[in-house]
Amino acid sequence: MTATHLRSFLAEVQREDNATEEEAQAIIDGHKHLSIFHRSGLNLESFFNYLFSHHNNPPLLPSLGVHQDMSSPLSHYFIYTGHNSYLTGNQLSSDCSDVPIINALEKGVRVIELDIWPNESKDNVDVLHGRTLTSPVALIKCLRSIKQHAFVASEYPVVITLEDHLTPDLQAKVAEMITQTFGDILFAPTSESLKEFPSPESLKGRIIISTKPPKEYLEAKEVQEKEEESQQEKPADDEEAWGKEVPSLRGGTISDYKNIEDDDVLDDEEDIDEAEKSRQDAADEYRRLIAIHAGKPKGGLTECLKVDPDKVRRLSLSELQLEKAAETHGKEIVRFTQRNILRVYPKGTRITSTNYNPLIGWMHGAQMVAFNMQGYGRSLWLMQGMFKANGGCGYVKKPDLLLKVGPNNEVFDPRSHLPVKTTLKVTIYMGEGWFLDFKHTHFDKFSPPDFYARVGIAGVPNDTVMKKTEKVEDNWSPSWNQVFKFPLAVPELALLRVEVHEYDMSEKDDFGGQTCLPVWELRSGIRAVPLYSRKGDKYANVKLLMHFEFI
Repeated sequence: MTATHLRSFLAEVQREDNATEEEAQAIIDGHKHLSIFHRSGLNLESFFNYLFSHHNNPPLLPSLGVHQDMSSPLSHYFIYTGHNSYLTGNQLSSDCSDVPIINALEKGVRVIELDIWPNESKDNVDVLHGRTLTSPVALIKCLRSIKQHAFVASEYPVVITLEDHLTPDLQAKVAEMITQTFGDILFAPTSESLKEFPSPESLKGRIIISTKPPKEYLEAKEVQEKEEESQQEKPADDEEAWGKEVPSLRGGTISDYKNIEDDDVLDDEEDIDEAEKSRQDAADEYRRLIAIHAGKPKGGLTECLKVDPDKVRRLSLSELQLEKAAETHGKEIVRFTQRNILRVYPKGTRITSTNYNPLIGWMHGAQMVAFNMQGYGRSLWLMQGMFKANGGCGYVKKPDLLLKVGPNNEVFDPRSHLPVKTTLKVTIYMGEGWFLDFKHTHFDKFSPPDFYARVGIAGVPNDTVMKKTEKVEDNWSPSWNQVFKFPLAVPELALLRVEVHEYDMSEKDDFGGQTCLPVWELRSGIRAVPLYSRKGDKYANVKLLMHFEFI
């Protein structure tokens, strides 16, 4: 294969129209040491080596970096979001630490959630999962770690969502901690409520605080307290009971501090006035830091999803609440998320820190689909796949169909059956690298492995499908040569899923690697696709040779 032949291959098969003969010759020069008899071009062995090498552009082109328009409001982006970001393991008894926060930030996560409570002596603030056996970590330690690692993986803004269980004096202490820790990089809006969210571009290198303002927080807790009292007869493992944030203050209740000025010490009107003024000053300091206001309006779902033309806000729904709301209010959720931010979080029964299907949130425009980043599995693989897009910066522009408004004020209906827009044709040729990355007895003690691959799409319901190759017996470098076609109605929300397993007749099939790739950023052509472990760590050598075509 001469330079002229290789340039034709790059243009016609790889769809690299700008490839030059000089670039083709450079590829040949880099591989001709493998071709003893063909110094002027590539033979079959050296061509094959080129396809698996770094000279062959990967399925997603890293050199594109951040290539989407980043000047739209925050509400126009999916944002890489963590849930209970401080937990090292399960939701009930694992340690709280700043280590998972650091790990998340270094992987590009842009939203960190902290549950803040008074410490044992009630004079400082800890981070922990309330009403559980989780051991606390000091808030100040978490804040300092966030500052140190916030912009290692991405220069785009980090949002800290606070689940606040504090007295007014401790809220003031938190305001001081945040102000002193972050200084000039803290984004504090000039007005109490924003008419429109700023853009990620304008907020580069900034820290943003999102929580309920003090007054709304107390009102919400009052409602929750009443609901809790009325549900005391429910069993502890009831999904709704687990899902609620319990308004408790380590042995006290919200009323213990909501009416703190009624303490016997304050026995004359002057002292009461002074205490109220002090409480209000503390609340004002805290409120000034809140850039993204959270909270649920009083009333039902319709009230929650009302769009205010004069201000924007954040609404939080559990995965179950979203699923239920989507059945009757799908288009209203899409309309709400065009201006406002919707955060979706795991249901309370996910004690072992598992996750849910993120597509239910994304197809309704939810920006913050919050995940347990320690909850490894297929759901997290989808999350990691989505945020490989746009250079891995943690912000992915929502597709136009979720942002546009039709002539009759119509918005995208997630339940609608849309026509096929394109078809992705995937050929899976072969795989290699397991012999180098795994112990030779890992899959089978007495013979080489029997690998098969699963290939499919995660997307809107009509696009979602999973297919499987035949198994190739006794081979460390399986060759499948199978073609799959995936008709896609909404390719802008489609993720290509690939898994490799080793067939085991007597036990559960062994795991051999996985990856998840955003379809809208796939490069056409024959690509070497690296595979990852269950935890999302890239294997050193395991790759699949695949061909992608849009037809």
